[in-house]
Amino acid sequence: MTEYHVSVENSGRQIPVGRIEETDGDGGRFFYLDEYLQQPDAVPVSISLPLQTEAFSEEQTRTFFEGLLPEGFTRKSVAQHLRIDEGNYLSMLAGLGRECLGAIRISDDVPQPEAGYEKVTEKQIRELAAEGAVRSAEMVTKAHLSLTGASGKAGLYFDGASGEWYLPHGTAPSTHIVKQSHVRLDGIVANEQLCLLTAAHCGIAVPDSFIINTGSFRDEDVLFATKRYDRIIDERCETLDGLRKPFRLHQEDFAQAMGIPSIRKYESEDGHYMEEMFSLLRRYSADPITDQLRLWDMIVFNYLVGNTDGHIKNYSMLYSPDMQSMHLAPAYDLVSTVVYESSTREMAFSIGGNLLVEDITKESFQRAAEEVGLGERLAMSRFDDICGRFREALDASAGELAELGFFQAEQIAQSILEKGGINRLNG
Repeated sequence: MTEYHVSVENSGRQIPVGRIEETDGDGGRFFYLDEYLQQPDAVPVSISLPLQTEAFSEEQTRTFFEGLLPEGFTRKSVAQHLRIDEGNYLSMLAGLGRECLGAIRISDDVPQPEAGYEKVTEKQIRELAAEGAVRSAEMVTKAHLSLTGASGKAGLYFDGASGEWYLPHGTAPSTHIVKQSHVRLDGIVANEQLCLLTAAHCGIAVPDSFIINTGSFRDEDVLFATKRYDRIIDERCETLDGLRKPFRLHQEDFAQAMGIPSIRKYESEDGHYMEEMFSLLRRYSADPITDQLRLWDMIVFNYLVGNTDGHIKNYSMLYSPDMQSMHLAPAYDLVSTVVYESSTREMAFSIGGNLLVEDITKESFQRAAEEVGLGERLAMSRFDDICGRFREALDASAGELAELGFFQAEQIAQSILEKGGINRLNG
């Protein structure tokens, strides 16, 4: 039998919460430690894994914990570096789980490397931009870092005072998620920054982000950096290698919270994902009314900008430092996918019974407001407000990027107006 230790950071302290036991022919079962269950402030690591003395099933265990791992080519590359089967998610977690999204940490009995930060040279940054997912997989493996998603990305520490980047080692936390451009779709970095800026101008909470330009404005020379909203730095933080070591905040995406495997992150027929998401907020958010309206705004925006990749793993709940409450996390992974010919025209989940961008109308959102339990008048007032601000916000954001030399942002903005949901409403 192989055991994997599960801990979570609470107010800066790493607390053992449970174990995953894997036996021959067993995919692994998670259970909470008795000593953790006896603590008066004990809380579940996931809405889908409530506090109980019994072990969870293999399926329940896999659904949550595999949801911490990268997907696609990055997962294949990491598996090759670790020399393990990419299908063995527990072995991958043992290799990568010292720095996951949120505050979860997974470890086995193998001695852990010392925590620390290694300065990343300008050459390494250029290589990360130029070499794409293979280079990011090397960094992910070296840093024992697990980040979800299919795109090439790495977790790095950014020192704003010096402008220097550092690679975390061992259990050292990162502060930013850095993504490549050309390994995915043309102009994807400018696209994502354009969408995030536009969302912010529309009043939607988003993490701080910026483009790293390592040479020219070509895709192979740029990286996209997003500040991690699940990391905080304040005066309580310890110093490690001359840098403030961030506190981790726990989070879980909606797929994990709803107990839905990553392979089902896109809604199938009659999935009712949108209704389930709002129901989750009503039951678990510390401010359910505000968070439901914020989620509504995000969904409206994803439709307007034409983001058909806004699946349920791209919405998350963020816990307080002591894990005693949770809120809807800021919007992230905002990209206009419809500007690419290879993209689908189906949204990641239905809106008022419609999936195709062309089939979704204002009436679709009216039906959706009723289905998810929002007051139609309030919901549609916010819908109209975002629609009314969208064009000006998009133009302003494209202008900001053009001033920095990213003129392709103006072309992307025009394509959004022609192919996104806003075009359907204007038509």
